[in-house]
Amino acid sequence: MTQTLALGIDIGGTNTSYGIVNRLGAIVAQGNMPTTGHATVEQYVAALSVSLNDLLSQVDKSRLAGIGVGAPNGNFYTGEILFAPNLPWKGMAIPLAKMLGNAMQLPCILTNDANAAALGEMKYGIAKGLNDFVVVTLGTGVGSGFVANGKLIYGHDGFAGEFGHVIAVRNGRTCGCGRLGCLEAYCSATGIVATAYQWMAEGKHPDSVLHSAHPLSALSIYQAAISGDVLALEIFDYTALLLGQTLADVVAITSPEAIIFFGGLAHSGDVLLKPVKQYLENELLNIYKNKVKILSSALPGADAAIMGASALVW
Repeated sequence: MTQTLALGIDIGGTNTSYGIVNRLGAIVAQGNMPTTGHATVEQYVAALSVSLNDLLSQVDKSRLAGIGVGAPNGNFYTGEILFAPNLPWKGMAIPLAKMLGNAMQLPCILTNDANAAALGEMKYGIAKGLNDFVVVTLGTGVGSGFVANGKLIYGHDGFAGEFGHVIAVRNGRTCGCGRLGCLEAYCSATGIVATAYQWMAEGKHPDSVLHSAHPLSALSIYQAAISGDVLALEIFDYTALLLGQTLADVVAITSPEAIIFFGGLAHSGDVLLKPVKQYLENELLNIYKNKVKILSSALPGADAAIMGASALVW
């Protein structure tokens, strides 16, 4: 029988999403489970296998060609997750492709989660037809996938494109990776919350609704921003400033046609992306000005990452 289906898995710092995808990029069935709450990676893989087998009961398993996985710090060359700061299992190289492939009795290929999102956008989304672009994922962390001349950039070791760990603020906050001032420490969902708590502790805008909204989340700060709360708007503006400045450096290296935002914060729309575009243009060399599009993913939810991960199989 022709193998016309692939299983795509997106492992995030909070949740794991997965789906059965056909060659046209249509998700036939999908589901999710928490990434957290498993004491060991072995327990996580066992729980994931149970969930995946439940999903696969909806299709003829003989039609499956294999499994593609997108994960933080996932190495396409080795199939390992290496020292991922936003996953529960730290300080180790996890041979996840081998573990999951053995558990499911299917070929398994793994890459960085943001690379998977970039693949999804390139094959099925807003980057279809583009050869040079960057996907920036804004979620629990900040990830990126770089496509140049129609191909993902992996580097010699499989770890190229760690935009979230470019230093945005010298001697700044401690990032989950252990370094100081990484973009991820400021422009992820957790980074935005950290900015809010820091500024409130400094007494900024004591009349802001954020002072009485606990616990804070990126969503609650966004909701306050669109309602006109000055502190929330300033937090988003500062986040946009750091993103725009840092992206200007990226443009100087790769000269992309578009920068595509994916993930929860990408849904902030003009509250975030409009000032990002402004700050980017302010910082660009003249040869790049007004050439780079700022776009939001056209694929809903985790679909881009699931679809991109499944495309690894083909």
